[in-house]
Amino acid sequence: MSQDKLELIRNAGPSVLPSLLLCDFGDLKTELARLEDAGTRVLHLDVMDGHFVPNLTYGMPIVEGIRRHSDLPMDVHLMISDPLRYAQPMVDAGADLLTFHVEAVEDAGAVAREIRSMGAAVGVALNPDTDLSALDGCLDEVDMVLVMSVDAGFGGQSFNPVALAKLAALKQSHPDLLLEIDGGINLKTIAAARAAGCDLFVVGSAIFKQDDYAAAIAGLDAEIAGGVS
Repeated sequence: MSQDKLELIRNAGPSVLPSLLLCDFGDLKTELARLEDAGTRVLHLDVMDGHFVPNLTYGMPIVEGIRRHSDLPMDVHLMISDPLRYAQPMVDAGADLLTFHVEAVEDAGAVAREIRSMGAAVGVALNPDTDLSALDGCLDEVDMVLVMSVDAGFGGQSFNPVALAKLAALKQSHPDLLLEIDGGINLKTIAAARAAGCDLFVVGSAIFKQDDYAAAIAGLDAEIAGGVS
């Protein structure tokens, strides 16, 4: 990870980040090409371990495979119990930004410093029921905060507006910090997230369940523009 990739992520905002969890992994190269043609500037990967969250997704081989076919920055969301155990392998596989959950560690500041020493940018995530005070002591150590608007790892949940209040509070207290939101982001919710100060918007079904990725992303971008922070 070079500082250049972090700057690419910063400069992409406000931007839609497709969550590859819903893509066609049987034709990954084509999916990546479609996303790049649609104007994608950063990719989002959800890594789940079946322990910290009940779902199990993918690991380093998928990150490596994506890196072989795309130069886009990769934002890797570690929904796992022991983020430091897999952080270096993820960086070696091609991850540019690693985000761990504050609920999964005892000392978020120390974890952030360790990940940064591996050459990656660092994000910290928190679930809807986790108070912002849980981030005390680590905000000066991270490049980004991912505010979950649903509980990590659980599908079929409704957007929780508590995320908007958290985004607004973080924007006020740390205006230079990158802010990301994940969970239930679509044409109905994305403008409110932008108005609350969000920079990066993780989107799954609102892109991958559409026939035309470019049209889907353009529609989301238009809503972002209408919700100017």
